[in-house]
Amino acid sequence: MNIGLHVSDFTWPGGPGDIAHDLSRVAATADDAGFTRLSVMDHMWQIEYIGPPEQEMLEAYTTLGYLAGRTSRIQLLAWVSAAVYREPGLLAKAVTTLDVLSGGRAMLGIGAAWFEAEARGLGLRFPPTAERFERLEEALQICLQMWSDDDGPYAGKYYQLERTLNVPQALSRPHPPILIGGGGERKTLRLVAQYAQACNLFAGNEVAHKLDVLRRHCDDVGRDYDEIEKTVMGPLDPGTDGGNVDALVEDMRQLADLGVAHYHGSVPAVSDLTRLQILGEQVIPVVAGF
Repeated sequence: MNIGLHVSDFTWPGGPGDIAHDLSRVAATADDAGFTRLSVMDHMWQIEYIGPPEQEMLEAYTTLGYLAGRTSRIQLLAWVSAAVYREPGLLAKAVTTLDVLSGGRAMLGIGAAWFEAEARGLGLRFPPTAERFERLEEALQICLQMWSDDDGPYAGKYYQLERTLNVPQALSRPHPPILIGGGGERKTLRLVAQYAQACNLFAGNEVAHKLDVLRRHCDDVGRDYDEIEKTVMGPLDPGTDGGNVDALVEDMRQLADLGVAHYHGSVPAVSDLTRLQILGEQVIPVVAGF
């Protein structure tokens, strides 16, 4: 099993003036410690379960471009891009640019979006749920076309592109891997089966059930279930003295037994670096054998 770091909170002791420096230190530490992925949220406001909307938040793709120049090995992505916040052609170009400038280390994390207050507040598109999922599917189709040899037009219900030209092409082959976030059983997991290289579920008692649903969708669309990387987002706190390491490792062992290959999470007080170092020394080498 691999471990990824999700940076979801930029309200750090040094304040806005030190965010760039602190983020560089966090990214370099994660890169050196053996984390395989580094992600940020695609939000412009802080989300409720972390803090009030007035807390510091950085735009995702500007931040990922910055991180590309501060790291050398770790894979980079937005966990996950809100499909309706950007025109799909622009999203494909942003991920392609990230892939080229990082030397082939980009992924496309994508979902249907959910933070209505943020979208309304900033004047971003936020249609009803059914339309958001239809737009998500068209966005996936457009990205895949732009990462192919077909630079012809795309005509969908919501998006019309006269020419899907994308130069330079991504370095990742056959294209940057696609991760679709969410565990919706009727729509999201069907889209995973049809389009994605990775799913993302939240840690908890339903992981096994959600994976069974994904397997059925794979059967329905003729996809090899084993081709899809199973990832889980969950707590990632080893404690300041490593006191939570054993419990964390056991949780990951149980998920690995279900077929989960990547565990992703936010680390409390991440700018302090202590917990990152503990994870690198006491957790990452252990779970690598799962």
